[in-house]
Amino acid sequence: MGPLGDPAALFFGDISRLTLQRHSETFEMSEPVSTQNRDGIAVLTIDSPPVNALGIAVRQGLFENVHNAAANGDVRAIVITGAGRLFCAGADIREFGKPMISPDLNEVIDSIEASDKPVIVAINGMALGGGLELSMACHYRVASLGAQCGQPEVKLGLIPGAGGTQRLPRLAGVAAALDMIVGGLPIDAARAHELGIFDRIIDGDLVDGAIAFANEVAGDPPRRTRDRDEKLADGRDHPEIFVDYRKKMARRARGYRAPYACVEAVEFSLTLPFDEGMKKEREIFIECMSSDESKSMRHVFAAERRVADVPGVDKKTPQIDIATTAVLGGGTMGGGIAMNLANAGIPVRLVEVDEAALGRGLDIIRGNYASTVLKGRLAQSQMDERMALITGVVGQGALADADLVIEAVFEEIDLKKEVFGMLDKVCKPGAILATNTSTLDVNAIAAATSRPDHVVGMHFFSPANVMRLVEIVRGDKTSPEVLATAMAVAKRINKIGVVVGVCDGFVGNRMLHCYLREAHFLVEEGASPQQVDKVMFDFGLPMGPFAMGDLAGLDVGWRIRKGNAATRPNDLRYSTLADKVCERGRFGQKTGGGFYDYEAGNRTPIPSKEIDDLILETSKELNIERRDISDQEILERCFYPLINEGAKILEEGMALRPGDIDIIWLNGYGFPPFRGGPMFYADTVGLDKILAAVRGYEAAHGDVWAPSPLLVRLAGEGKGFADFDGS
Repeated sequence: MGPLGDPAALFFGDISRLTLQRHSETFEMSEPVSTQNRDGIAVLTIDSPPVNALGIAVRQGLFENVHNAAANGDVRAIVITGAGRLFCAGADIREFGKPMISPDLNEVIDSIEASDKPVIVAINGMALGGGLELSMACHYRVASLGAQCGQPEVKLGLIPGAGGTQRLPRLAGVAAALDMIVGGLPIDAARAHELGIFDRIIDGDLVDGAIAFANEVAGDPPRRTRDRDEKLADGRDHPEIFVDYRKKMARRARGYRAPYACVEAVEFSLTLPFDEGMKKEREIFIECMSSDESKSMRHVFAAERRVADVPGVDKKTPQIDIATTAVLGGGTMGGGIAMNLANAGIPVRLVEVDEAALGRGLDIIRGNYASTVLKGRLAQSQMDERMALITGVVGQGALADADLVIEAVFEEIDLKKEVFGMLDKVCKPGAILATNTSTLDVNAIAAATSRPDHVVGMHFFSPANVMRLVEIVRGDKTSPEVLATAMAVAKRINKIGVVVGVCDGFVGNRMLHCYLREAHFLVEEGASPQQVDKVMFDFGLPMGPFAMGDLAGLDVGWRIRKGNAATRPNDLRYSTLADKVCERGRFGQKTGGGFYDYEAGNRTPIPSKEIDDLILETSKELNIERRDISDQEILERCFYPLINEGAKILEEGMALRPGDIDIIWLNGYGFPPFRGGPMFYADTVGLDKILAAVRGYEAAHGDVWAPSPLLVRLAGEGKGFADFDGS
C-alpha cells in the first residue's frame, strides 16, 4: 500500500467521492479538463476532485481537448497531467452496469495514441487502473519522484479493460506485467522507470519538467506503445512462463477466476496482433464484469467503506485523545493486541499478575517479531523500535494514567466483572475501559463500574496481531465519544472496526455457533471431520470447522460451553463430541491432537483413529443410525443456519447492514471474498431457495431451524438482503 492509501479504493474513484461527500467535505468545481498553451506546448489538466476518476465529463473533456490541441497549428506537443494530489485513480464505479456513454475510455485512448503530435503524460501521485492505461497510450511518460502506478483491477474480480494487458507487457516486459496485473499492487516511480514504464523521473516542478521534456521530443515522430515489440521477445522465446506463472499462483488464487483471466489476456499480447489482443481483452473483461466473483468483490469493497457509517457518530463527534495505553493480560491474545498498538507507534504497557507470566508474554511477542524479521517482512531496527514501545509491568499501578485499557483475561464473566471493578477504582477519570470478550455480556461487565458510558467491547480475533477485524461492541450506555474513539483506534492500528450490539457471541461468534453446531451434528449422523472440512475448503474457506478448531485451540470453546451449561435448554439437541475430545486432553495442534492427530513440528492434520472410534461410540450412544451424507447437504447445513442467524441479527439491530456481517465474516473467519460474505452469497443463491431449504431442514430437525421473519419476508417479496438497511 502506498502513501496515498488503498490502491483499490483510489481505483474506484466514486466510492472515495461518496465517502467524502458523506462527511460534508466539498470541492470547488471547475472544468473537468482544461487547456493552457505554454509556448507551443498544450498542457491539459484533469481536475475532477477528489481522485480525477474517468467519468463521462473527464472522458469528454480529454477527447475534445486532445482533438483541439492536435488540430492547433500553434501547438507542437501535448502534456496531460492531473490537478490535486494524484494523476488519475481510474474508473468511475457509478457507471458500472450502465450503458456506456461515448466516448468510452478506449475511444479516448485511441484518440491520444493516434495524435501526430507527441503526447506526454505527467504523473503526479498515482496512476491506477484506467489512469495507467491512459498513461500508457500517451507517447511518453514522465513522473514525480513520489509517483506510483498500478493495475488493481484484479482486486475487484476484473482484468484491465482498456489495453492494460496489451500495452503493459510492451513497456515493462511480460514477467513484470504479470506481476503487476495479477498481483494488483502499485509500484513506485523508481521501479517503473527501471522497467521502462516511465521515461523520466522529474525532480522539481512536474509540469515544468514535462514541458521541458515535450520541447525535447516535439520534432520527433510519436512513439506509440502499441507498435513496440522489443520487450515481447523474451516471452515469445520462453512461452513456458505462462505455465510456470499459473502454477506459482495456484495456491493464492484458489477459487478465483480473475487472476487466471489476467494471465490469459497477457498471453494474447504475445500470440495475437495488437488489435485482436484488444478484442480478446475486452471479451474477457466483460465476462469478468458480469461474474458473481466480481460482483462479490465490488460489494466487499463498498461494504468495507460503509462500516464506518454509524448512527450517532460522525466527524463532529468528539474523541478522547489516546496517548498511553495498557493491555491487561499477557497471553496470546493480550500480546497480539499489544503488538498492534506498538506497530502503530502507540506506547503500551503489558500488565500481568507476576513476573513469570509477564516473561512468557514478552517472549511470545519477541518471538513473533523475530519470526517476521527472519521472513524478511520486518527490519531488525523496526522490531527494536516496536519492542521499545511495549513495557512489561507487574501490578495494577501501571494502569493509573492510561488513556485506554484493553482487558484480555480469561473468558469468564465473574472474572471480567471483578477485573472491571478493579479498573474502575484504579484508572483515571475519562479513561476508556475496553473488554476483549468474544461472547460475554458487555452491559453486565460495564455495570461492574461506576462509568458504564466509558466501557466498550473491542473483540479482537486470533491471532490478534494478524487478523484485521475488531468487533466494536456498543453497550447500552457506551457514549458516542467512546464509540468514536474506539473506531478511530481500530483504524489507527490498521484494523477494520465493525460496530455491533450486545448479544451472546455478538455477530461473528453468534453465527459461528450455528455453523459449528451443524458441523458436529453432521459428524454424529454419518459424515467425517475430513469430509466436512473438505467441503468447506472447496467452497473457498482456508480450512473447515474441525481443522479451524484444532488451530485455535478447542479448550477455549470448551470453557465457554461449560460456563453456559447451567442455562442451556434441556430440550435442544446438543453435541457432546467436542467436549469428549477435550476431556481426553486433546485441545488441538498445541497438544498434538484434537479432531486430528499432528506430528511434532508439523501442522498438517492427520485423520485420527481415536477420533473415528469416538465418533462411532457417540453416534451409538445417541441411537443415531449413521448414513451417507452428500457434500451438498453439508454445504447447506453449515451455511444456511448461519445465514438465517444473520437475518435474525439484522432484525434485532445487532448489526446495521448485511454488508457489516459480510465484512465480519470475511475478515474474522476467512469467508472467501469471491463469495462476497454470507449475506451476499445468500443473495446469489436466491433467498427463495435458501428459505425452501431451511423449511425442509426445520421439518427434519426441529425448531432450531425456524426461519427468520426477515428471511421469510424478503424471500416472499422477491428481494435480497441487499434491499435491507438497518442503519
